[in-house]
Order: sequence, then C-alpha cells, then structure tokens
Amino acid sequence: MTLTDYIEQLASDKLLYFALPVFFISMLVEYQFAKEKYHGKDTGVSLLMMVFSAIIEFIPKILAFVAFFYLHEISPLKDIVQRQWWAWVILLFADDFAYYWFHRLNHEVRLFWAGHVPHHSSIHMNLGTALRQGVGERVHKFFFWLWIPLLGFDPLMMFIMMGVSLIYQFFVHTELVNKLPKPIEFIFNTPSHHRVHHASNIRYLDCNHAGILIIWDRIFGTFSKELTNIDKPVYGLTVNIETFNPIKVATHEYGAIWKDVKRASKLKDKLNYIFNSPGWSHDGEDKRAKTLRKKKVNC
Repeated sequence: MTLTDYIEQLASDKLLYFALPVFFISMLVEYQFAKEKYHGKDTGVSLLMMVFSAIIEFIPKILAFVAFFYLHEISPLKDIVQRQWWAWVILLFADDFAYYWFHRLNHEVRLFWAGHVPHHSSIHMNLGTALRQGVGERVHKFFFWLWIPLLGFDPLMMFIMMGVSLIYQFFVHTELVNKLPKPIEFIFNTPSHHRVHHASNIRYLDCNHAGILIIWDRIFGTFSKELTNIDKPVYGLTVNIETFNPIKVATHEYGAIWKDVKRASKLKDKLNYIFNSPGWSHDGEDKRAKTLRKKKVNC
C-alpha cells in the first residue's frame, strides 16, 4: 500500500470515537460510587491537559506516521508480517516493550520528566487523572517506536496497538478495584500496580512503568508491590505544585530546570540538571528516587 492508502485507513479508524464516550461514561460511573475521590478544579485541569497534549502531539504524530511508513517500506519482513493473528500478538509485546522504556525514561531523565510530570501532578487517583496526559512528552514519544516498523509492522497496525494500550491504561487509574487474581496481577498491569506508580511514597518512587504487561518491570527490576497495610499510596509529587493553573501544571518543571541550569557554573552540572534523574543536585542533597529508596527500602 502507498502512504496515501495508509492515511485513508487511519482517517477511517473509529477507535478514538469509541474510546472517548467510554472514558467519560466510565468517569461518571466512578463518580457515582466515589464522589470523594474527585475534585472539580482538579478534574478540570486533567481535561485541559488532555486537550493540550492532543494539540502538541498533532504534528509529531503525523511525522511519526510518515517515518513509520518509510521504515516499514525498507523492512525485509514487510511481506511476511501482514495482519495475521500472530502478528498482532507479537506487536502487542513489541509495543508494550517500547512503551515501558519510553515511560521509564520519562521518570529517569529530567528533561523527559518535565514533559511527563503533569500526569503525576494530581493528588487524586481516579479515571479523570488518566486523561491528565503529559504535554511535553508528546514531542519525543514516537522515537521509542521507530524500531518496530523495521520488524515488518505497518504504521496503521502500530497506531491501532498504541490506541489499544492507551484505552487499557485508562482503566488502571482507579481505587475502586482492589487486587485481582494472582495470575492476572503477575502478568498484567492492574489498578493495584498503577496506584504504586502514581504514589509519592519513597518505597514506590519510579516503579511499575508498565503499559499493559507488568512483566517488564519484573524483568528489569522496577516492580514494587502495593502494600496498603504498611505503606498506603499517597498520590501526587514528592513536592506538590499546589496550583490549578493549567499553564503552570504543564510547564512548571521546565521552569525549574532552567533555574537550576542558570545557577550551576560548570557545564557538566548544567547538563546533569537536564539529563540526570529528577532530584539530582550539584550542591545539595541527592533526592533522586533510587538514592532515597536505597536509604529506606528496596523497590
């Protein structure tokens, strides 16, 4: 197929039209059962972050789709990998693997964290928080998927799978679902695992980056179990920004990086403030997640 054919198929895809009503209906249902977990201004900011991220992502998404197409065209596997059932299964694992590293590095590289932090800025855990997407992260997101079309997967398949992952992840942002049966908890990302990811407790910092499959966190050493009996998750940031100004929510960490870069005199320190983990300091306490956790408890 030509690039035009793929774009026409993408334009006719109804996944987003199906997902948005489901998201809002699910939020309303959750609200009926747990009104205390919602705050009007907080939910309003979450919805604005969703809109902001969609706007920022528009051009990178188009460029990514074109890049995926041309990378797929040079793949020696493009005539082997079509849309067979097994191809979708392999793509699920490939997409989820890419998402894990994209998400993990959003927490471990401060510049990327600045684009992701809006998603973690709410002190509430509810389905509305799922829509509070990181804004700046939309710029660099698709680089983590560039290797997949070289395996023979076409760009439309990839975008569909990314959409499926996004829909799945929406439903793990809730406190209404307790732990699921052990086999499910062992393999899949669940509300319990994702509550850990959104927690600001030292025990839980930078853990459980999974999209659909929690196995990546187990394999790469970033898994943490939810232990509500001894360490109930506390949501938000280690230092909350305490504002409902959507511009500040979307950009505050970029401003913090700029301040740190200006006050550092050495080039090495300036670069560390940009590319090292959040919490690194050249002249103060090391508050990186891995440092804090070593002092208290293993992840």
